[in-house]
Amino acid sequence: MKYGMNMLLWTTNVGEEHFPILERLKSMGYDGVEIPIFDLELEPYRKLAEKCDELGLERTAVTVCSSEANPASPDPALRKAGLEHITQVVDACAVLGAKLLCGPYHSAIGEFSGDGPTEDERKWSQETLGHAADHAQAADVMLGLEYLNRFECYLLNSAADCAEFVRAVDHPNLRMIYDTFHANIEEKHVDEAIRTCADVTCHVHISENDRSTPGAGHVEWDKTFHTLKETEYDGWMTVEAFGLALPELAAATKIWRKMYTSEDQLAEAALKFMKTNWNA
Repeated sequence: MKYGMNMLLWTTNVGEEHFPILERLKSMGYDGVEIPIFDLELEPYRKLAEKCDELGLERTAVTVCSSEANPASPDPALRKAGLEHITQVVDACAVLGAKLLCGPYHSAIGEFSGDGPTEDERKWSQETLGHAADHAQAADVMLGLEYLNRFECYLLNSAADCAEFVRAVDHPNLRMIYDTFHANIEEKHVDEAIRTCADVTCHVHISENDRSTPGAGHVEWDKTFHTLKETEYDGWMTVEAFGLALPELAAATKIWRKMYTSEDQLAEAALKFMKTNWNA
């Protein structure tokens, strides 16, 4: 098992000014960090890779797609833009040294039609992600699709939805991630949800029901850890928490109040919580 921390708790654009945070995360005992890739300029990721290598921190990455680059759009031009965005992010992953790119880039985040997903939308997204997976395979990057709760997207909202989508594409470089925050909202039984997608799960986000310190809320943690171990999951457990430092993400994350003492306190407590529960 590897333990990671998503840098979105601090920033959407990790730069040299955040190197002290990386140093603190390493000293806490984290194996790696999850880097948001929204800016597609490559040079900063080279510098970041050098710093992480110096510290001995591995990397995963996360991104999203917008309404202007939507893999599930009925407009071929927007689907093409979605594919181009994902392939550029994969190229940034290669520079960064990130072997896994996770996120809900199957469709545009926060974009709603007023109805549920259509069969055409699923097929358009699957076709786009199949091409993206070809590019990812050449770059030695695994794509990990993330399903979101119904308030953030409508294409994929459950473990079963996402697993079925990934199996339909049937590409060795396309898998899915399991996120405890979204599962807490959408799944009736989290143990069944984890078993449903176990064969195609490549990554796990550890996130509390209020997006703050894991273990301080009401996610079914005992059942979650037990079932992950039962299904022989052995990849990353990466903390995904959000705070008030990112006003540009407020519309998506709906974080209006601070629910932890400090970012460092949350990171330290989360790592201890994950290790204690996994070892137990």
